[in-house]
Amino acid sequence: MLRIISLNLNGIRSACNKNLLPWIAVQQADVVCLQELKAQIPDLSPEMRAPAGLHAYYHPAEKKGYSGVGLWCRRQPDRVVEGIGNAEFDAEGRYLRADFGSLSVISLYLPSGSSSPERQEAKFRFMEVFWPHLAALFAEGREVVICGDWNIAHQAIDLKNWRSNQKNSGFLPEEREWIGKLFAEQGWVDVYRRLEPTATDACYTWWSNRGQAWANNVGWRIDYHIATPGIAALARQAAVYKDTRFSDHAPLIVDYEYAI
Repeated sequence: MLRIISLNLNGIRSACNKNLLPWIAVQQADVVCLQELKAQIPDLSPEMRAPAGLHAYYHPAEKKGYSGVGLWCRRQPDRVVEGIGNAEFDAEGRYLRADFGSLSVISLYLPSGSSSPERQEAKFRFMEVFWPHLAALFAEGREVVICGDWNIAHQAIDLKNWRSNQKNSGFLPEEREWIGKLFAEQGWVDVYRRLEPTATDACYTWWSNRGQAWANNVGWRIDYHIATPGIAALARQAAVYKDTRFSDHAPLIVDYEYAI
């Protein structure tokens, strides 16, 4: 069984201060995909830089305290690739790929557009340049799992207050159409939805820090495993872990009947 965990950390140092590493140690994960490191490698303690029993790889943002992605892997990958070949977004540390034989696992942090109109425009630019990259990735003929914070809730069942968020970043019609086309036109599979097609409250992976969003489970599903059909069909169970809070996101855990 192959276990892949995805988690937006909202700061790796903050998450580790909330006992992330002891939790990871007992999860028996083969790959952990991390987003929003908010740190450069010299900022990390030895335990964060290389957790026990795992090979660690990072693609930090050039800007300090911002973005960044990482991979913790039980087996050493055959190859690791940083970035998508776009200077603007590779400087923000948004994409890290590890190859294991015929499988690629990718940690992705798609930009958020919620902070300003300028960042929403940047999000749209990323979506535009990432579309052909995804098509080319699919065409490689490998099995691929792209894990991470996509910052888009696809359907109304993916967030609590969908009616009042239709004009807000993360649930804009253009964003929802774009991610829908990944499934309908390019052939990618939303692994969680394949396993849990009708889940609502249980599916949320992010809660605003405003008000009582966490306490009232006013959440969004914006963290995904999006995969090629072959390995998506081998997914056996998916769960959002909520017993301990490491950040404003919750870990998304998927087990695949696949060996690396």
